[in-house]
Amino acid sequence: MTYLIDAWLDRPQPYLRILNRETGEVCAVLEEEAIDELRDQGDLDLTSLNSNEPGALKELVRSLFLFCYARALRPQGETH
Repeated sequence: MTYLIDAWLDRPQPYLRILNRETGEVCAVLEEEAIDELRDQGDLDLTSLNSNEPGALKELVRSLFLFCYARALRPQGETH
């Protein structure tokens, strides 16, 4: 399965989505708070999003999925 990163980070309400490239299904969504947390941790930067290297993009998608799952498992109200 291949994925597509759809990121709009320079808008008033930024978001990042991971889509199934074949079906267009949205697999994960990160909004402003989550994006800020990733940036603060150093796990998200424009350089990594603009990479053309398949291995780097695969690792980025993997990290984003793990972040989403970890965030979903946090107790309500807890932030980074």
